[in-house]
Amino acid sequence: MNKLPKGSKKLINAWAFYDWANSVYSLVIASTIFPIFYAALTIVKNEKGEVVHDTVELLGFNFNNDSLISYVTALAFMVVALISPFLSGIADYVGNKKNFLKFFCYLGALSCISLYWFTIENLWFGLTSYFLALVGFWASLVFYNSYLPDIAFPEQQDKASAKGFSLGYIGSVVLLIICLVMVLNYEWFGFEDEGMPTRLSFVLTGIWWIGFSQITYYYLPKGNKKEKLTRDVLFNGFREIKMIWKSFENNPQLKKYLRAFFVYSMAVQTVMLIATYFGIEEVNWTGQDATTGLIVSILLIQLVAVAGATITSRLSSKMGNIQTLILVNVIWMGICIYAFFVETPMQFYIAAGLVGLVMGGIQTLSRSTYSKMLPEGTLDTTSYFSFYDVSEKIGIVIGMSLYGLVTQVFGSIRFSVLFLTAFFLIGIFLLLKVPRTGKLAKKEAA
Repeated sequence: MNKLPKGSKKLINAWAFYDWANSVYSLVIASTIFPIFYAALTIVKNEKGEVVHDTVELLGFNFNNDSLISYVTALAFMVVALISPFLSGIADYVGNKKNFLKFFCYLGALSCISLYWFTIENLWFGLTSYFLALVGFWASLVFYNSYLPDIAFPEQQDKASAKGFSLGYIGSVVLLIICLVMVLNYEWFGFEDEGMPTRLSFVLTGIWWIGFSQITYYYLPKGNKKEKLTRDVLFNGFREIKMIWKSFENNPQLKKYLRAFFVYSMAVQTVMLIATYFGIEEVNWTGQDATTGLIVSILLIQLVAVAGATITSRLSSKMGNIQTLILVNVIWMGICIYAFFVETPMQFYIAAGLVGLVMGGIQTLSRSTYSKMLPEGTLDTTSYFSFYDVSEKIGIVIGMSLYGLVTQVFGSIRFSVLFLTAFFLIGIFLLLKVPRTGKLAKKEAA
């Protein structure tokens, strides 16, 4: 076929459609079906729904089941944080970056499919599949995001990015509903229990991811080769991050803001990653179907997050970015304290709604605030946001590791969630020290 020109509506739609393809990982594997499946494998409950055994053995060591999955998650994000600068350097200079996008896509999707064979007897295999799926998903995004300036002009990029987000949300919800129907009504499909349809959900996720991504691959260009992939090019991403780090000495506002962001984002991302595990272990679902309740909670978070982002945006236009971020962090503290006392499904639904309300808002406002603090006339914004993304992932590593450690010591997620309030409190303290100058001053004075 003929190569589509940059800015072509068909080309932009094809690029955005990768969000439709890969977002099913985020919702089905990271947030809903897999956490429920993992808990069913590793937790024993009594007739009252109380946890009586949640310890698993791996490599001769005993782990709390939540601690183990948090350590694996932290390790995966550490790998992503370490290889992202390499991958960004490759994305900038290699001629056929479509092949790299395909590689990590197929790695992630096939790893999702391999979860079908996850049993407690081959725990190491299942956790390895989970680990590789996470790495494949996040690493593929490096190349996917790097295509944006190749397929759209600057004035089109905001809309193209938003289209990808919208398609991702719709696609992931569609597959989640299909999986939910299959799991909850397994007898309709001739299954004896929900075990097999749950495993098939992992297969469907991988097939969906690979299948729909072919639309993107069909239209995307190979990439424009700038120069040979040498050792210098390979380490270019690390040099850029080092350069950005040094530049903070001349931008105290950005430096102080990043400190605050690193601390409170660590807590935000951890809460988002453990929400389903908390609902599984700490909520008494007696008389209700836990699977339905948990998936409804995740969908509630997704829906409310859209409204939350809009509300936060309007608040920031009146109060200013930093003041709004402080307020949102205070609400996050309240949610963590409230979660410590959550026991019933209704209380969990309320907590989920509150998380959704501030989840979308704090993510979008944090990124836009960072953008406003970049030096005037900055052309290399990619390097600054690469630093931002790596910082966020390292924060996830620390947050998940600490969560796992606290859970291992106290034997309960409740104490881990309560522990996270300290990070929000420190984040608030650090935000109060951020100077209101430049674009922030203009906005907060308006």
